[in-house]
Formats: sequence, C-alpha cells, structure tokens
Amino acid sequence: MSSVPAPEPQEQYSREAVRRVLGVSEKRLKSWEKAGLIPPADAFSFKDLIALRALHQLVENKIAPKQIRQAIDSLKTKLTGIEKPLSELRIVSNGKTIEVQVSGQKMEAISGQLLFDFEARELGAVQTLARRSQPPVVAADEAEQWFQRGLTLEETGAPPDQALGAYLKAIELNPNAAGALVNLGTIAFRAHRLQEATVYYQRAIEADPRYPLAHFNLGNVFDEMGQLDPARDQYELALRLSPTYADAHFNLALVAERKSDHLRAVKHWKAYLKLDPSSAWADQARKQLEQLRRLTLV
Repeated sequence: MSSVPAPEPQEQYSREAVRRVLGVSEKRLKSWEKAGLIPPADAFSFKDLIALRALHQLVENKIAPKQIRQAIDSLKTKLTGIEKPLSELRIVSNGKTIEVQVSGQKMEAISGQLLFDFEARELGAVQTLARRSQPPVVAADEAEQWFQRGLTLEETGAPPDQALGAYLKAIELNPNAAGALVNLGTIAFRAHRLQEATVYYQRAIEADPRYPLAHFNLGNVFDEMGQLDPARDQYELALRLSPTYADAHFNLALVAERKSDHLRAVKHWKAYLKLDPSSAWADQARKQLEQLRRLTLV
C-alpha cells in the first residue's frame, strides 16, 4: 500500500467543473434542475457529484426524467434512511427499467419488486467476471479521491506535474478510471505529445465507451494531426452520445469547412448557435455562417 494518505474529497465543485467531468452542457444541468432531479446550485458537493454521475448514466440510457423522478421518490419511500438515492445507492438501468442493488439483491426501483435474472451458476460467472475486471471498492474509492485531487490542483493553478501525479495515482488504483485517463490525455495534448494523448483517450474510451468527452478529445487529437475523417468520426460519436454537445457541432462545422462540405458546415453552425447563442464563440460561428451563406446562397 502507498505511504501517501488518500486525499479528502473536495468540499465543493463548480458547475464548470461538473460539466467538464461529465461531458454535459449547462443546458442539460438546467433541465435536470427544472425537472426536480437535482436542486439548483452554483456548486456541488462530492456526494452531489456521485449523484450526477448516476443521473447522467440513466439519461444516456434513454430513461425519461419523469421515470427517474418516480424511481427517486419510490426509493425514498420504500427504503428507510435513504434521502438521496442517486448518491447513496448503486442505481443502474437496462434501458427500460431502473434497478438498484439492496442488501445483495437487485430490486426494480419504482415497483420495489426483487429481480432474479440469473440462475446460481450464471450469477457466479458474472461475479467472477466482475471481480476480474473491476478494482476492489476501497481502491476504486481511493482512485476517485485522487482524481478529485487532480481536478482541484488544476482549478487552483498548481504546476501541471502535480495534477499529473494525482491522475497517475488514480489509474494505478483503478486502470478503468475514465475521467483520470481523459485528463491525462488532455495534459499530454496541451504539451503537444499527441501520440501519448491518443493512448490515454483510447484507454478512456475502452473503459467507458459512452463517455462523450473522451471521443471529443480524441477527435481533437486527430484534427491536430490533420486526420480529418477520424476526427469527424469521433466528434459525431460524441454528439450521438450527447446530442446537446455544442462544442462537437462547432468542431464538426470546422472539419466540414476544411473538407469544402459547405452545406454540412452550415448545418452544424446552425445547430451550434441554437445550443450556444450568446458566447464569444457564438460570434465566431455567426461570422463563419454568414461567409458560407454567401458561398452557398443558403
């Protein structure tokens, strides 16, 4: 075991930090607040971050906000002492229903019905696979703490080597820590170590294929290397996973322009401006769109 004590989780995380970690837009956060899935806040606690991760996974699995709200209310009613199910319980989805692990049993969140999907021998095989592919809970928790420490170091302007060390410790404890892998890739990308960045982003995608930011950042590496088709493919994957990913539209528009696909570029500039109409980048998007309109008479 390491002689270095695990860092305590950071007290508060800004909305910007949460959006970066999850790969979601401000519009998505506000929609969750409006639906009553999370309380409106300028900053979030460590437990809030856990809840937001669970919520994001449910949404990515096409679970409707109304169904998520019903599951939360049901679990708070049915389970004594549970106030924040998303952060206190392991909640997953099979794409149709929301399930929760309770005392070693799988339960349907809304109805409270216990689920027995496997015969004993099948369950044993699944448990063996899980033990082989996932780190111990303690190691995973410590890895998450090192990841959060890396975020804190970056946000406070610490030397890059300090954040790098925290993220490396996180993936040492949990090789599937996708967030730490992405941030290691970003540190390498900023230093123009493009091959190293590619490796980290690809490892993040292997750990979590549904991580939009990992695909988006890998697209940036390909774009930087002039490989426009792979870049476009990764941006499109990020957009498929997160349809409100404004930056993916922005970069797809730029790639389309470089490939002289003016109509596709116009489509993505328009989509970007619907999602982000007021930032400084929006002004650039309008300029690009106006130039293309003159060319294509759109």
